[in-house]
Amino acid sequence: MNDSLQTVYTGASSGVTLEQRNRVLRNTYWLLAVSLVPTVLGAWIGVATGIMAAMGAGTSMIVFLVGAFGLMFAVEKTKNSSTGVLFLLAFTFFMGLMLSRMLTAILGFSNGTTLIMTAFGGTAAIFFGMASLATVIKRDLSGMGKFLMVGAWILFFAFIANFFLQSSALMLTLLVLCLGVFSAFMLYDVKRVIDGGETNYISATLAIYLDIYNVFQSLLAILGIFGGERE
Repeated sequence: MNDSLQTVYTGASSGVTLEQRNRVLRNTYWLLAVSLVPTVLGAWIGVATGIMAAMGAGTSMIVFLVGAFGLMFAVEKTKNSSTGVLFLLAFTFFMGLMLSRMLTAILGFSNGTTLIMTAFGGTAAIFFGMASLATVIKRDLSGMGKFLMVGAWILFFAFIANFFLQSSALMLTLLVLCLGVFSAFMLYDVKRVIDGGETNYISATLAIYLDIYNVFQSLLAILGIFGGERE
Protein backbone atom coordinates (compact mmCIF):
# COMPACT_ATOMS: atom_id res chain seq x y z
CA MET A 1 0.00 0.00 0.00
CA ASN A 2 0.98 3.55 -0.62
CA ASP A 3 3.34 5.61 1.55
CA SER A 4 3.55 3.19 4.47
CA LEU A 5 6.87 4.79 5.38
CA GLN A 6 6.08 8.26 4.04
CA THR A 7 7.79 11.22 5.64
CA VAL A 8 5.71 13.96 7.25
CA TYR A 9 4.81 16.85 5.00
CA THR A 10 6.86 19.92 5.84
CA GLY A 11 5.36 22.39 3.37
CA ALA A 12 6.87 24.98 1.12
CA SER A 13 7.96 26.92 4.17
CA SER A 14 10.73 24.36 4.75
CA GLY A 15 13.15 26.64 2.94
CA VAL A 16 13.47 24.47 -0.19
CA THR A 17 14.21 26.68 -3.17
CA LEU A 18 12.28 26.54 -6.43
CA GLU A 19 15.35 25.19 -8.21
CA GLN A 20 15.66 22.36 -5.68
CA ARG A 21 11.98 21.47 -6.01
CA ASN A 22 12.20 21.39 -9.79
CA ARG A 23 15.30 19.18 -9.60
CA VAL A 24 13.56 16.72 -7.27
CA LEU A 25 10.53 16.66 -9.57
CA ARG A 26 12.67 16.02 -12.66
CA ASN A 27 14.62 13.26 -10.94
CA THR A 28 11.39 11.73 -9.67
CA TYR A 29 9.83 11.60 -13.13
CA TRP A 30 13.06 10.21 -14.59
CA LEU A 31 13.34 7.47 -11.99
CA LEU A 32 9.62 6.74 -12.29
CA ALA A 33 10.02 6.13 -16.02
CA VAL A 34 13.04 3.88 -15.40
CA SER A 35 11.16 1.94 -12.70
CA LEU A 36 8.54 0.85 -15.23
CA VAL A 37 11.16 -1.21 -17.07
CA PRO A 38 11.74 -3.77 -14.27
CA THR A 39 8.00 -3.76 -13.64
CA VAL A 40 7.30 -4.85 -17.21
CA LEU A 41 10.19 -7.35 -17.04
CA GLY A 42 8.86 -8.86 -13.81
CA ALA A 43 5.35 -9.08 -15.23
CA TRP A 44 6.61 -10.71 -18.42
CA ILE A 45 8.63 -13.31 -16.51
CA GLY A 46 5.67 -14.02 -14.25
CA VAL A 47 3.30 -14.53 -17.16
CA ALA A 48 5.81 -16.53 -19.22
CA THR A 49 6.76 -18.89 -16.40
CA GLY A 50 3.39 -19.01 -14.64
CA ILE A 51 5.22 -18.93 -11.31
CA MET A 52 2.66 -16.70 -9.58
CA ALA A 53 -0.35 -18.30 -11.25
CA ALA A 54 0.83 -21.70 -9.98
CA MET A 55 1.28 -20.39 -6.46
CA GLY A 56 -1.64 -20.81 -4.07
CA ALA A 57 -3.66 -17.69 -3.23
CA GLY A 58 -2.67 -17.83 0.45
CA THR A 59 1.01 -18.31 -0.29
CA SER A 60 0.88 -15.55 -2.90
CA MET A 61 -0.58 -13.10 -0.38
CA ILE A 62 2.10 -13.93 2.21
CA VAL A 63 4.88 -13.54 -0.37
CA PHE A 64 3.40 -10.21 -1.44
CA LEU A 65 3.12 -8.81 2.08
CA VAL A 66 6.60 -9.90 3.15
CA GLY A 67 8.29 -8.93 -0.11
CA ALA A 68 6.53 -5.60 -0.65
CA PHE A 69 6.86 -4.24 2.87
CA GLY A 70 10.39 -5.60 3.24
CA LEU A 71 11.58 -3.92 0.05
CA MET A 72 9.77 -0.66 0.86
CA PHE A 73 11.53 -0.61 4.21
CA ALA A 74 14.87 -1.21 2.46
CA VAL A 75 14.19 1.63 0.01
CA GLU A 76 13.44 4.08 2.80
CA LYS A 77 16.50 3.02 4.82
CA THR A 78 18.83 3.58 1.84
CA LYS A 79 17.05 6.48 0.12
CA ASN A 80 19.99 8.84 0.62
CA SER A 81 22.38 6.71 -1.40
CA SER A 82 22.55 5.03 -4.80
CA THR A 83 21.67 1.76 -3.06
CA GLY A 84 18.19 3.18 -2.61
CA VAL A 85 17.76 3.27 -6.39
CA LEU A 86 18.77 -0.39 -6.64
CA PHE A 87 16.30 -1.39 -3.94
CA LEU A 88 13.60 0.65 -5.65
CA LEU A 89 14.20 -1.11 -8.96
CA ALA A 90 14.18 -4.47 -7.15
CA PHE A 91 10.87 -3.46 -5.58
CA THR A 92 9.32 -2.53 -8.92
CA PHE A 93 10.51 -5.83 -10.43
CA PHE A 94 8.88 -7.66 -7.53
CA MET A 95 5.64 -5.72 -7.98
CA GLY A 96 5.61 -6.60 -11.66
CA LEU A 97 6.04 -10.24 -10.75
CA MET A 98 3.12 -9.97 -8.32
CA LEU A 99 0.99 -8.34 -11.01
CA SER A 100 1.54 -11.27 -13.35
CA ARG A 101 -1.12 -13.33 -11.56
CA MET A 102 -3.82 -10.84 -12.55
CA LEU A 103 -2.35 -10.36 -16.01
CA THR A 104 -2.48 -14.11 -16.62
CA ALA A 105 -6.16 -14.16 -15.64
CA ILE A 106 -6.94 -11.16 -17.88
CA LEU A 107 -5.05 -12.68 -20.81
CA GLY A 108 -7.39 -15.66 -20.45
CA PHE A 109 -10.10 -13.47 -22.00
CA SER A 110 -10.30 -13.22 -25.78
CA ASN A 111 -9.94 -9.45 -25.46
CA GLY A 112 -7.35 -9.61 -22.68
CA THR A 113 -4.66 -7.65 -24.52
CA THR A 114 -7.16 -4.87 -25.29
CA LEU A 115 -8.20 -4.70 -21.63
CA ILE A 116 -4.58 -4.38 -20.51
CA MET A 117 -3.87 -1.61 -23.02
CA THR A 118 -7.08 0.17 -22.02
CA ALA A 119 -6.11 0.00 -18.35
CA PHE A 120 -2.63 1.29 -19.19
CA GLY A 121 -4.04 4.17 -21.22
CA GLY A 122 -6.57 5.00 -18.52
CA THR A 123 -3.88 4.99 -15.84
CA ALA A 124 -1.64 7.24 -17.94
CA ALA A 125 -4.53 9.66 -18.51
CA ILE A 126 -5.33 9.79 -14.78
CA PHE A 127 -1.69 10.35 -13.88
CA PHE A 128 -1.13 13.14 -16.40
CA GLY A 129 -4.41 14.71 -15.33
CA MET A 130 -3.51 14.65 -11.63
CA ALA A 131 0.08 15.76 -12.26
CA SER A 132 -1.12 18.67 -14.39
CA LEU A 133 -3.69 19.61 -11.77
CA ALA A 134 -0.99 19.60 -9.11
CA THR A 135 0.97 22.23 -11.03
CA VAL A 136 -1.96 24.69 -11.23
CA ILE A 137 -3.51 24.29 -7.78
CA LYS A 138 -2.20 26.98 -5.47
CA ARG A 139 -3.94 25.67 -2.36
CA ASP A 140 -1.98 23.75 0.28
CA LEU A 141 -3.09 20.10 0.05
CA SER A 142 -1.04 18.83 2.99
CA GLY A 143 -4.21 18.22 4.99
CA MET A 144 -5.27 15.54 2.49
CA GLY A 145 -2.44 13.25 3.52
CA LYS A 146 -3.86 12.10 6.83
CA PHE A 147 -7.30 11.30 5.39
CA LEU A 148 -5.88 9.53 2.36
CA MET A 149 -3.54 7.47 4.54
CA VAL A 150 -6.42 6.37 6.76
CA GLY A 151 -8.42 5.47 3.66
CA ALA A 152 -5.51 3.48 2.23
CA TRP A 153 -5.08 1.45 5.42
CA ILE A 154 -8.83 0.79 5.64
CA LEU A 155 -8.76 -0.48 2.06
CA PHE A 156 -5.71 -2.60 2.82
CA PHE A 157 -7.36 -4.40 5.72
CA ALA A 158 -10.67 -4.64 3.85
CA PHE A 159 -8.94 -6.40 0.94
CA ILE A 160 -7.36 -8.86 3.38
CA ALA A 161 -10.75 -9.47 5.01
CA ASN A 162 -12.37 -10.05 1.63
CA PHE A 163 -9.68 -12.62 0.85
CA PHE A 164 -11.50 -14.80 3.39
CA LEU A 165 -15.04 -13.52 2.73
CA GLN A 166 -14.80 -13.85 -1.07
CA SER A 167 -17.57 -11.31 -1.65
CA SER A 168 -17.84 -10.17 -5.27
CA ALA A 169 -19.91 -7.11 -4.35
CA LEU A 170 -17.41 -6.04 -1.68
CA MET A 171 -14.51 -6.63 -4.05
CA LEU A 172 -16.03 -4.38 -6.71
CA THR A 173 -16.74 -1.69 -4.12
CA LEU A 174 -13.17 -1.84 -2.83
CA LEU A 175 -11.75 -1.64 -6.36
CA VAL A 176 -13.75 1.51 -7.12
CA LEU A 177 -12.72 3.08 -3.80
CA CYS A 178 -9.08 2.10 -4.40
CA LEU A 179 -9.21 3.76 -7.82
CA GLY A 180 -10.51 6.96 -6.25
CA VAL A 181 -8.15 7.03 -3.26
CA PHE A 182 -4.96 6.42 -5.21
CA SER A 183 -5.94 8.84 -7.96
CA ALA A 184 -6.20 11.45 -5.20
CA PHE A 185 -2.86 10.24 -3.84
CA MET A 186 -1.28 11.01 -7.22
CA LEU A 187 -2.38 14.62 -6.89
CA TYR A 188 -1.22 14.80 -3.29
CA ASP A 189 2.18 13.17 -3.83
CA VAL A 190 3.09 15.25 -6.89
CA LYS A 191 1.94 18.41 -5.10
CA ARG A 192 4.16 17.56 -2.13
CA VAL A 193 7.20 17.54 -4.40
CA ILE A 194 6.16 20.77 -6.11
CA ASP A 195 5.64 22.49 -2.75
CA GLY A 196 8.92 21.22 -1.29
CA GLY A 197 7.29 18.82 1.17
CA GLU A 198 9.25 15.89 -0.25
CA THR A 199 12.91 16.57 -1.02
CA ASN A 200 14.10 13.00 -1.64
CA TYR A 201 13.39 11.87 -5.19
CA ILE A 202 13.66 8.18 -4.30
CA SER A 203 10.94 8.44 -1.67
CA ALA A 204 8.87 10.56 -4.05
CA THR A 205 9.24 7.97 -6.80
CA LEU A 206 8.23 5.15 -4.45
CA ALA A 207 5.08 7.02 -3.41
CA ILE A 208 3.99 7.95 -6.93
CA TYR A 209 4.85 4.49 -8.28
CA LEU A 210 2.55 2.91 -5.71
CA ASP A 211 -0.20 5.34 -6.71
CA ILE A 212 0.15 4.36 -10.36
CA TYR A 213 0.40 0.66 -9.55
CA ASN A 214 -2.76 0.64 -7.47
CA VAL A 215 -4.73 2.69 -10.00
CA PHE A 216 -3.66 0.39 -12.86
CA GLN A 217 -4.41 -2.77 -10.89
CA SER A 218 -7.84 -1.51 -9.80
CA LEU A 219 -8.75 -0.29 -13.28
CA LEU A 220 -7.63 -3.55 -14.88
CA ALA A 221 -9.65 -5.61 -12.42
CA ILE A 222 -12.77 -3.51 -13.01
CA LEU A 223 -12.36 -3.81 -16.78
CA GLY A 224 -11.90 -7.56 -16.41
CA ILE A 225 -15.11 -7.86 -14.39
CA PHE A 226 -17.27 -5.83 -16.78
CA GLY A 227 -15.50 -6.20 -20.10
CA GLY A 228 -13.87 -9.63 -20.10
CA GLU A 229 -15.01 -11.82 -23.00
CA ARG A 230 -14.64 -15.57 -22.98
CA GLU A 231 -13.82 -17.32 -26.21
